[in-house]
Amino acid sequence: MRGSSSADQPPLALTCGDPAGIGPEITIAAWLARKERQVPPFYFLSDPHLMEARARRIGASVSFVPCAPQDASRIFPEAIPVVPLRASLADRPGDADSRDAAGILEAIDRAVADVRAGIASAVVTNPIAKKPLYEAGFKFPGHTEYLAHLCELASGAPVQPVMMLAGPQLRAVPVTIHIALADVPKTLTTDLIVSTARIAAHDLRSRFGIERPRLAIAGLNPHAGENGAMGGEDEAVVRPAVNRLRTEGIEAFGPLPADTMFHARARETYDAAICMYHDQALIPAKALAFDETVNVTLGLPFIRTSPDHGTAFDIAGKGIARPDSLIAALKMAAEMARRQRNVTLA
Repeated sequence: MRGSSSADQPPLALTCGDPAGIGPEITIAAWLARKERQVPPFYFLSDPHLMEARARRIGASVSFVPCAPQDASRIFPEAIPVVPLRASLADRPGDADSRDAAGILEAIDRAVADVRAGIASAVVTNPIAKKPLYEAGFKFPGHTEYLAHLCELASGAPVQPVMMLAGPQLRAVPVTIHIALADVPKTLTTDLIVSTARIAAHDLRSRFGIERPRLAIAGLNPHAGENGAMGGEDEAVVRPAVNRLRTEGIEAFGPLPADTMFHARARETYDAAICMYHDQALIPAKALAFDETVNVTLGLPFIRTSPDHGTAFDIAGKGIARPDSLIAALKMAAEMARRQRNVTLA
């Protein structure tokens, strides 16, 4: 296998997110920490006027250079490379507005197009708020589903995006995500668990460099159902999924009681936890490392990461938002791209 360095890679495409949130200022803070924190080169898809206004608002001394993506790596050491959007964005911290929807979506569209064209090595997305997008006619539950839609438009083939919360101490994958807890048992199927775990195992190999991923499969009910005494789903739905995965050569085990899966000794036995619903995965991931955990979308034909927090409208424009999760997302995206490139070159 031939190695490659991050210097050989195209820059990362970083989207603006909702401009009323903290995306602009954590981008500024991440760039200001580029040397100390070894932040990989990126370009920011945004409105240069918005960025100049936000920098003035928070008192940041930083330069912005409008440019094409191909010039970003050259500019990055001395200024933030900004790829201008056709749509304008307004500097209204904390005041989300549906008029910004066109620019928010344009940034995502162009980042995806750039990475598919090889101009960018990965997509990193700043947080968005769903309500103003819905008011503008957005038809998707969120970022992830929209990215899958763009992939399906380009390839004509269905795409199953899989969310992973990846931190220094835990990788956790929810099988069902943004649905009510009451709907989880009706939505959860053996096929869905198997397809989710397959994608997780594939991307852990190709993008995280784990040759034989070990997957801990959580049970749905307390004590993993205790042999049917606390619900039948673990024996009827989850265990058959584990058996199928093992038959396919994937090192999966479970169903495991979720209340004993996340302590330090337990985490040493697996590379990722496959969880049955949103909070079962996200609570331990965020409790262990809120500022360092990254939202990674598996199952896409390109790499996408994001901070694990939201828009934080309540502190937007105050210059106090921490860039830690964004920096972690940028660094993880660059490392995943490097590993994937090495696999391709091998």
